[in-house]
Amino acid sequence: MNKINTFQTTTRTIMGPGAIKNIVAEAKRLGGTKAMIITDPGLVKTGIVNELESLLNKGNIGFSRFDSVEADPSYETAITAAEQVKKDGADIIIGIGGGSAQDIAKVSSILVTNKGPISEYFGIDLVPNPGMKLILIPTTAGTGSEVTPIAILSDHKEKLKKGIVSMHLFPSTALLDPLLTVGLPPHVTAATGMDALIHAIEAFTSKNATDMTDMLAIQAIKLINKNIRTAYANGENLEAREGMLEGSMLAGMAFANAGVTAVHAFAYPIGAEFHIPHGVANSIMLVPVMEFNMLGNLEKFARLAEILGEKTQGLSLRDSALRAVETLRTLTIDLNVPNKLSSFGVKASDIPELAKGVMKVTRLLANNPRVLRVEDAEAIYKRVL
Repeated sequence: MNKINTFQTTTRTIMGPGAIKNIVAEAKRLGGTKAMIITDPGLVKTGIVNELESLLNKGNIGFSRFDSVEADPSYETAITAAEQVKKDGADIIIGIGGGSAQDIAKVSSILVTNKGPISEYFGIDLVPNPGMKLILIPTTAGTGSEVTPIAILSDHKEKLKKGIVSMHLFPSTALLDPLLTVGLPPHVTAATGMDALIHAIEAFTSKNATDMTDMLAIQAIKLINKNIRTAYANGENLEAREGMLEGSMLAGMAFANAGVTAVHAFAYPIGAEFHIPHGVANSIMLVPVMEFNMLGNLEKFARLAEILGEKTQGLSLRDSALRAVETLRTLTIDLNVPNKLSSFGVKASDIPELAKGVMKVTRLLANNPRVLRVEDAEAIYKRVL
């Protein structure tokens, strides 16, 4: 190790079946008397938000609700949510849902306490002041947003996804309750689970990986690989759901510090332009990007095959690395994840501009184990058209 590395994560995490019942104690510990619940309309329909509100009511914590978070949320949604936080006089924010709801909760918390326009905060370490007290409750095992200092928002005018990266985006507390994920339908379990697995894989193969992030990424890969098929096929299996939620959290801790790489860089343009769900976009791009990247660090990709449970004894490093790629290809088939961009309306004529979009995601490409050129990006997109 020849450079100084920084590691940071959420300081307080409560995890296990029934963890949501700690919400009142956590809110009061943080000095909260009136909460703003930030969520999405789909989660409201499940009854989970009503359960949360019932707990707050019984604990004499006031609350109001912002439930207009959309998939791939826009920065305008974050601004609207923050305005409602101010209007309703909330002194603590509770973000409950998938990555979209959590990211809006995170950004809202800093918009309330910082005076500048949101455009000033896109980038790394540009948020001057800490946000409001914030509790995050994930209801999918996917983004790991509850343990990352990152929020991704869509700019629909520019057809781009933009990131805010700041230590002030870490929540005060993360509550992880696998019981809240039991009702996820198989296709959502597959897409979000693959997103979590890709977080771990990219953190492990990132140029910025360290011994600490590798430790987290390896355990995340093992947990997700062990449990994702069961959670997909039998969503009521609580042990599998708990393993997935823990794996997602550990993957979040890993990539929050090591970074993700080109899979996400490819996913952002197609997600912004064609509204492909984030986990699906990542899954489509995983295999072709891994095949390209593996030459940049054959040792790491060969080790990945072993972590995934493949026997590599007697194989060359290259063949071992390819074994990892094929193992993941099989996984996407088992989970019935879409594997063609054309099924979302992408045409060959779209690829040049999409490839240029990939090259703009410099924050992530800086972590990539292999140098990527625009012609490489075009070729990779064409492989999954």
